[in-house]
Amino acid sequence: MIGRPYILAETNYLTVKSSGYDVAILPWGATEAHNYHLPYSTDTIEADAMAAGAAKYAHEKGAKVIVLPAIPFGVNTGQHDVPLDINLNPSTQMLILTDIADTLNRQGILKLVILNSHGGNDFRQMVRELGLKYPRMLFFTVDWYKMKDLKSYFEEPGDHAGEAETSIMMHLKPEWVLPLSVAGPGKAKKFRFSAISQGWAWAERHWFSVTEDTGVGDPSKATAEKGEIFLESLYQKIGEFLFEVAISEKDNLYL
Repeated sequence: MIGRPYILAETNYLTVKSSGYDVAILPWGATEAHNYHLPYSTDTIEADAMAAGAAKYAHEKGAKVIVLPAIPFGVNTGQHDVPLDINLNPSTQMLILTDIADTLNRQGILKLVILNSHGGNDFRQMVRELGLKYPRMLFFTVDWYKMKDLKSYFEEPGDHAGEAETSIMMHLKPEWVLPLSVAGPGKAKKFRFSAISQGWAWAERHWFSVTEDTGVGDPSKATAEKGEIFLESLYQKIGEFLFEVAISEKDNLYL
């Protein structure tokens, strides 16, 4: 079976050399515990699936896009004592991004979209630096979990292995999801500082001080159907953005 031409890992040089891609999409996940019932690769599976679904939408509209292999490790400094949560420091992420950007810039693929699926990752400051280093290029970062009102799709979405992520994984990888009867409740403590809850101050959470089962959010109402509906909406939303990026000229980005 021939692979999807917009997924680099599945396609071949015969296709690549004649495609003239305008946009590269880099899915970026993490390797970390997700309560008792979801796999450590949850964030990476989500990033891969969303990049592929969105690229398919953009490809079918005529955009020349290519999805790069996902990066499976993210910033997990606050989870340093959770067994096998693998941490990449932000400085390491910057080195990886720089090498990727250098390759794309040299080969004439001048638009890079980072599709982020992990709350500990924040690429905005890196994008600022890369924009100075590679002035021909355009860099974008997308955090899918910030895109839509999750409560339109889920009763109690949660922000880590809760109803939203569990529903998504039930749809994408049901064979890797344990029965919800073994899941922890995902009960999590919050900072006592009102400034943090109001959003104008921030501090990193120490995970085992916040949650016992590593989850943040109750997964008990999750269903595969909810996950499918939500994903389909995201594929179209992100795909439309990829299409717009692909057809836009650098000197015509603002209204």
